[in-house]
Parts: sequence; structure tokens; C-alpha cells
Amino acid sequence: MGASAAEVEAGGRTVRVSSPDRVIYEKTERTPDITKLEVVEYFVAVQDGLMRALRERPTTLERWPKGVREDMVMATRADSHGDAFYQKRVPKGAPPYLETVRIHFPSGRRADEICPTEIAVAAWAAHMGTITFHPWPVRRADVDHPDEIRIDLDPQPGTDFKDALRVAKVAKELLEEIGIRGFAKTSGNRGVHIFARIEPRWTFTDVRHAALALGRELERRDDRVTTAWWKEERGETIFVDFNQNARDRTIASAYSLRPKPGAPVSTPLTWDELLAVEDPRDFNLTTVPPLLEQRPDPWGEIDDVQHSLQTLLDWYDRDEENGLGEMPYPPDYPKMPGEPRRVQPSRKKQES
Repeated sequence: MGASAAEVEAGGRTVRVSSPDRVIYEKTERTPDITKLEVVEYFVAVQDGLMRALRERPTTLERWPKGVREDMVMATRADSHGDAFYQKRVPKGAPPYLETVRIHFPSGRRADEICPTEIAVAAWAAHMGTITFHPWPVRRADVDHPDEIRIDLDPQPGTDFKDALRVAKVAKELLEEIGIRGFAKTSGNRGVHIFARIEPRWTFTDVRHAALALGRELERRDDRVTTAWWKEERGETIFVDFNQNARDRTIASAYSLRPKPGAPVSTPLTWDELLAVEDPRDFNLTTVPPLLEQRPDPWGEIDDVQHSLQTLLDWYDRDEENGLGEMPYPPDYPKMPGEPRRVQPSRKKQES
């Protein structure tokens, strides 16, 4: 019988880990069985980069308390009986050192959400079954003005990671043309994420418009890029998911694990490293800590500069004048100002 509990030192605190021998990720051709204790120890090992991504940010927890298996499903609003779930409010039994911040959802409801300030919070969350951290793009001091723009390059059916790399290179060049330094990471699956710190003086709507304007400019430079919201219109392209910048939409943090076989990590890389990647599964719980020991965190300078969004917002205004206006929000949002009808194009044709 395995140990009933273990202890992990995390930033000067001792975090108790129950059922430490529970297998969270079953072995693959790349990785051995990975236990709950090893997940907690992983997050402590990458604490500098992880806390750079989480510190002072409202953070949703993605919890897989039974482990990650291919037959397991995520709970949804329609069906709450899944094996895994998103935790937006502070779980019961939280330690006294865990801090919170009050946030407002698009629905108008509010909640006190976890706001990590030290690595022991992440270690405790991992003890509670968290494998992925989803921080908001805001800091606790001002939860209505993002300090980060996030570009999510999402391969659609018929495309793959190499296509996402191609578009990421174009996005890097485009950002550099307007004076923005983008920091890239693998998504932990097939996509690529590019983050940039921004001046916290724009609203969520403004940042979303800036991401949409960037996506439309990428469409002009690469005919296999799309900002089409409806899946039936995307084809075999890389989708720039501008809605990831809407309020209460989040992306897996740097150094988060993902719920895929082999414990893949959403891994920050230098641009040269990223563009040389053959298989993003090479970056996993067993390989990322040694990589960080070999060279500095590629996102170590991400907080050094806060960029302006003005050029991207000017592009959005230009596009709007030329007939490219607002786009649909996710289906769980209330009707937003200027938003077109949320009707699939095929249904529009049937109605007409």
C-alpha cells in the first residue's frame, strides 16, 4: 500500500500532499507513470517561471483529481458530472496563506478567486488535483484593465503544429514592426501562444479588438490564417482566437501541465528554440525542469517593458471603416455592444 501522505517544501512552507502515489499520468513511450507527488514537485521545480505567470493574477484552477485518462471528460455547464472541472471560486479547506481577489464575470456575477502570491499556493492547488493554471490577463490592483495581450494560434483540422509555427514566425515579425516584443510558448498540444505585456490602460474590449486587428493583418499576410468565428467557415487554417482576450477567457499559463498523455507542458521557448521544434510533446514534466537548469527562462524579461496597443487599435478602427467590424462573442456571453447576430452562416442561408 502506498503512502497516505507526503510533505513538499515550497518557498519556505511545508505543503501536505495526500495520496502521493496516485498515478496522475499513465506511462507512455516518452514518460513513465507520473504520480501526484511528482506533479507537486514539478511545479515547485519551475516556480520562478510559474509565479512570473501567476503572481497577483486571478487564477482559475483546472482540476483532474482522478488523474488524466483518455476516457475521462471535463464537466460543463450542461453536464456537471465530468471527471475534471474548472474551479473559479476558492475551494473549501484552502490554507490561511492563500490570498484572493474579487472579480466580475460578463454575466454580472462576482466571485472571490484565487490570487497566487507564492509557490506554496500552486503546490497546494496541485495537491487538490490541479494540473493547469488559467490566470486572467490582469493584476489584483486593477482587475478591469489587462496588462497582457494573448495571441492564440489554434490549428484547425487539416493543419498541424508546423503550420502554427509558420504563422507564429509571421506574427513575431508583425509585432516587431509595430514595436511589440512577443514571447512565445507551446500550448502543450498542437498550438502556439504569443504573449506581450501591455500598458494597463485599455479595457478587455479594447484588448480583444487589438487581437482581432492583429489576426486580420495576419490573414492578409498568410492565406491559411483565419479569424472566422464559425468553425464551418475556417477550413484548413490556423485560427487566431481573438476571443481569448475577452473578460473571463483564459489560456493555460506558462509551465502549466496539460491533460494529455505524457504530461506535456505549455513551455516558454526562445524564438530560435520554438521554430526548431519537431514535436511539442518533447516538452513535458520530465524534460522541462532540466531544460531550465541548462539555460535561463526565455520569459525572464517579459515584465521589463509594457507596450502600447495604439497601432493595433488604429488598425481595428481602419478595418471597421472598411466594413470589418465587431465579431461574435462566445455563446455564454450576454449580447455585447455592436455584436452581430450569433447565427451560423449555414443557418442564415436556411432562414433566407
